[in-house]
Amino acid sequence: MATKKAEKEARELTVEEKLRLLFKLQTVSTEIDRIRNLRGELPLEVQDMEDELAGKQTRLDKIAEETAHMKAALTKFQHEIETAQAEIERDQERQNNVHNSREYDDLNKQIEYSGLVIEAAKKHINDINESLQAKAQDKEETQTLIANRKEDLEAKKAELQTIIAETKADEDKLRAESNAIEEQFNDDYLLTAFRRIRKNARNGLAVVTIDRDACGGCFNKIPAQRQLDIRQRKKVIVCEYCGRILVDKELHDEVLGIAPEKAAEEPKAEKKTRKKAAAK
Repeated sequence: MATKKAEKEARELTVEEKLRLLFKLQTVSTEIDRIRNLRGELPLEVQDMEDELAGKQTRLDKIAEETAHMKAALTKFQHEIETAQAEIERDQERQNNVHNSREYDDLNKQIEYSGLVIEAAKKHINDINESLQAKAQDKEETQTLIANRKEDLEAKKAELQTIIAETKADEDKLRAESNAIEEQFNDDYLLTAFRRIRKNARNGLAVVTIDRDACGGCFNKIPAQRQLDIRQRKKVIVCEYCGRILVDKELHDEVLGIAPEKAAEEPKAEKKTRKKAAAK
């Protein structure tokens, strides 16, 4: 590893070599982006469904917790009813042995109060039972929704895994190629700039060619003198409108192995004939 680093730092790359490496890296990165686009929104959909399921499970846990509290309250109010009923029976029995009307009235008030306690407890029990029914229905609906969502999630995951399996070999190969290109750089600043431009660019293009005298990224016109500077490959030039790195069409074709278009040469005899005709 140290030897590779030493070799990398031994010779400074020329600007043209850096531009070639950048364009190669852009080409590989674009292909990786294409593979990712094949997956479309599936990864996000899977994540959203997993988050939704987690939320529904939290809802189920909350329902279970609230149900437990309600059942504890039912037990409490039922105990209050039993206690109040026992007090009524006791006070009614004591009324049979009172010595005066005052004792009778006091016991009667106690009986009435215990009756009110029973009525209030029964009302609370009715309210809780209604809430328990609503919670049970909510629980059933949530469980049904979770079951359906799990089926959808498994289908989406299977679809995603199929796409990943089909493209994994190509993506791994491209990533290895991308890493190999990056290792050839001895200009970390330029490589960092490339990554930053790619991250901010909507289509992921950080290096573009001049097409019909315009930037291949934002399509704004490039002045003739600037195009000449780009073709000379003496310095890294960026588009003044979008900030993308610009390369000439010839470099693009050379890197991609595209044969340059050669103008058909006219035979000398035909040229002479045309000149004579023009003179007449």
